[in-house]
Amino acid sequence: MKQYYLMSQLPSFVVSDDKTALPITEADFTELCSRFLDKTDQKILQELSLEPPREESKTGSKLVDEWYSRERSLRIALAQIRALNMKKKFDATGVSLSPDAVQAARTAAGMDSPLAAEQFLNQYRVSVIENITPLDGFATDAVFAYGIKLKLAIRMKKFNAETGMASYHAIYDRILKDGTSTGETK
Repeated sequence: MKQYYLMSQLPSFVVSDDKTALPITEADFTELCSRFLDKTDQKILQELSLEPPREESKTGSKLVDEWYSRERSLRIALAQIRALNMKKKFDATGVSLSPDAVQAARTAAGMDSPLAAEQFLNQYRVSVIENITPLDGFATDAVFAYGIKLKLAIRMKKFNAETGMASYHAIYDRILKDGTSTGETK
């Protein structure tokens, strides 16, 4: 019942990479949740991350466990593709990858723009969250899904084409400079 009061106070937002300000900060979300969630659920919320633990473990939330499993699958699929492209070995023996994660990783790896690839992967992640969110919009797992979406939206808003290009050029120039100083030829 407490989640009803919590969820009804949370503003809706669309997870996108546009520059529209989010209607709630992560700190405000966490503070609001602290008033309605018990200590166990607060702990799960505090440990909520876009990066899953390397080893599978139970969190106490079916949704968070599923999120971590699917995100881990996507990251392993991306690592396999990157290793293959670099002609390096990548051992994922015993790891079961979901077909949709493999397809998303392949699609992203085939894109020319790293920004476009990241935006595609973020939209894939949003669809994963929406697909695993319970139908009961007032369940505790719905609160966790909101938290994951909020973290993803905050992350997406940090992407900027101009900043990314400037960073790319700085790294590229540094590589060229380091190569020249060691006497390597291009």
